[in-house]
Amino acid sequence: MVVHVDVAPALLRWAVERAGWDEETTARRAPQFTKWVRGETRPTLKQLETFAKNTHAPFGFLFLPEPPDEPLPIPDMRTIGNVGVLRPSVDLLDTIYLCQRRQDWYRDYASDNGAEPLDFVGSATLDTPPARVAGDIAERLDFGVEERQKLSGNEKVRRGLIDRIENIGVLVMVNGVVGADTHRKLDPAEFRGFALSDPLAPLIFVNGADAKAAQLFTLVHELAHIWLGRSALSEAAMDSREGRTEEQWCNSVAAEVLLPLNDLRSDYGGQVTVEELERLAKRYKVSTLVVLKRIFDAGFLTWDEYTERYRGEYERVMSLVKDKNGDSGGGNYYKTQPLRLSRQFAKAVISSTLEGSTTYREAYQLLGTKKHATFEGLAEELRAA
Repeated sequence: MVVHVDVAPALLRWAVERAGWDEETTARRAPQFTKWVRGETRPTLKQLETFAKNTHAPFGFLFLPEPPDEPLPIPDMRTIGNVGVLRPSVDLLDTIYLCQRRQDWYRDYASDNGAEPLDFVGSATLDTPPARVAGDIAERLDFGVEERQKLSGNEKVRRGLIDRIENIGVLVMVNGVVGADTHRKLDPAEFRGFALSDPLAPLIFVNGADAKAAQLFTLVHELAHIWLGRSALSEAAMDSREGRTEEQWCNSVAAEVLLPLNDLRSDYGGQVTVEELERLAKRYKVSTLVVLKRIFDAGFLTWDEYTERYRGEYERVMSLVKDKNGDSGGGNYYKTQPLRLSRQFAKAVISSTLEGSTTYREAYQLLGTKKHATFEGLAEELRAA
């Protein structure tokens, strides 16, 4: 017996809009959608289950009398023309929810293992000079210019920074897709990263679909939010003056950590050429965009000159970047998954599972795997590392 169900048209529209489907996608993936909305026919239970799965909408929500309000669970610091971004995508929401579940588990794990609150979480306010916070961060990370110059290649620098952030107790997750679903790529135009502040289990998420040259800046920007003790969804844009005060403060901290202003003033050759930008970028192991930002901060460019050059340099950098999607799902699974999960988090889950404190079923959910062989492979990779 085929069971047809009643669904409010507003709920059907909500699911489609939430998924970001245009008319063409809707017609292709839900051919009966228009008839359902008009009331010309009703979906079968199976059709509705498929529709919910494809739009990533919770199945039970489709039976509500009206669309639910789904506010972002953390403060939204993103702006477009100084106006907040109103509707988060389902991919963004699901990524935040997933990170919150992992953070909840890790908080309990840390507490059970006698972890003490981290003293730097919430140690700063917006009245604290960014340079002072940058100095504290740089000292704790021990990732100054001399340390960075020992690493060859941008990827080693990025991994080195992530390792040092995790070593002070912050979980770092870098992923270009939702969980392990390579069909759900995150959009760097929507967000670059977010921070989930917590005294025991602070967490940073960086959109791995963003250019790797931009990820270093985002990592430290989000770390600045942790120093403030505030969770935030960030834009981390270096070419805007219109962002919220907290975002501008975090930008200042990140820029000073990566390229101290005194160093820039003494090293800068005086001409904003591609060769000069690349020379300084190579010396400090940062992107040329960060170098350009510091040249402006040092007073060598006006705001209009800076924004014009920034846009041109951004286009040039993006044209040279071969791996524009960062960690979007390719490569060796056992090499990329610890980066997506946070090496520290993955080790904790595996250790807790092998000790019997966490069930394998829960471990599979937390790690985003379904097979025991994958669990064992991940455990072996982390032990080898």
